[in-house]
Amino acid sequence: MLSQRLQELEREGMPIRVGVVGAGRMGTGVTCQISQMKGMRTPILADIQVENAIAAFRLAGMGGKEIVVTDDPEKARLAIFEGKMVATREKGIVSQAPVDVIVEATGVPEVGAMVALEGIQNRKHIVMLNVETDVVIGPLLKRMADASDVVYTLTIGDEPGAITELYDFVLSLGMEVVCAGKSPFKPIKRGETPKTLEKEAKHLGLNPRMLCSFRDGSKTDIEMAAVANGTGLVPDVPGMHGPRATVAELPKVFSLKRQGGILRRKGVVDFATSFLDRRGQTDRSKSVAPGVFVVFTTDHPQIRKDLEWLLMGSGPNYCLYRPYHLVGIETPISIARAAIYGEASLAPRWGWVAEVATVAKRDLKAGEELDGIGGFTVHGMIHRAEVARKENLLPLGLTEGARLKQSVKKGQPIRYDEVELRENSILLQLRRIQDLLLG
Repeated sequence: MLSQRLQELEREGMPIRVGVVGAGRMGTGVTCQISQMKGMRTPILADIQVENAIAAFRLAGMGGKEIVVTDDPEKARLAIFEGKMVATREKGIVSQAPVDVIVEATGVPEVGAMVALEGIQNRKHIVMLNVETDVVIGPLLKRMADASDVVYTLTIGDEPGAITELYDFVLSLGMEVVCAGKSPFKPIKRGETPKTLEKEAKHLGLNPRMLCSFRDGSKTDIEMAAVANGTGLVPDVPGMHGPRATVAELPKVFSLKRQGGILRRKGVVDFATSFLDRRGQTDRSKSVAPGVFVVFTTDHPQIRKDLEWLLMGSGPNYCLYRPYHLVGIETPISIARAAIYGEASLAPRWGWVAEVATVAKRDLKAGEELDGIGGFTVHGMIHRAEVARKENLLPLGLTEGARLKQSVKKGQPIRYDEVELRENSILLQLRRIQDLLLG
């Protein structure tokens, strides 16, 4: 059992050492959860605002230990060897520190690319809470990690990892997966901006851009693209269907059209739109959110009888539903599996199956600078990779700082040849290498 192995590591005085980059809500949550566990420690935290890293250590109950604030790699290493905690502004120090695993929790594609690259080069396992980076260069990062004999993985606490656990269970039993998916907390509105969500973001204690990436649909498309690249499932249509459905309705709604459902094929990723109550909040009695699901089927008559006997419905489709995903709280399980067993919870082993392409949020003029995920100018929409390649669609993760060469109408996709990209971007350079490898 994993818990037993962690207890053994604790007794042996050989805990898994974890460095965290990004001390926002996710990074702080991971740090706090690790502080409650046996066999694991977080000796170093990096955040551009070092006060966030210090606050995360204190929230995790480490305020009694000496916290060393430094951007010097040698001082950081020495402090860790002396049993102190290190808070730093310099993300690059983490890959050089005496840690076994690096958790990337910034959510910024460019930063995620640099952290993962440096970590793999320094033979550290990489646990990505940064799905935004993964959907742009995850296949390349996995290849690099494999070549360096380290693990590159997303986490089971985030929705893609939680979905994959159900997917793996169904597939291991020889069932056929019809659809795998999740549900946003509120219905997607593609035109949302940080300004329209400013008041709500403040109430929730979230960065307005982060909240916007969820509400404009970009985050859902990003997460389901990560599932596609890890499982081989594909979006049925660009942007997916997103029907409103209760948990009980999922097997019927996500069935083939000839069966009365909405799908053109089996083996897809999608999402279910939530129901809202009178106050405009998620109606938890009807909505799938915050859960994840896999709709599956089998042709075997006895198994179908057993499934009906076990109250799974009358078929031909059935649904496994997990009513929660715990994000940072569960992430240490992925850390432990990577460090102890060399296992990835979810990685893009299928390569490039889906792309999150860029779509204009409003009419954009030639010369305008795009502001990336969760901003005012663009949102993301999932496509099959072969379609994105054929139509030269620009990945959403490459948009920040890109400048338009020509005007683009609201709702239209933006293509590579319509923008000037930031040539000094590590993310862009790695994506070009990936395109050469996978093209």
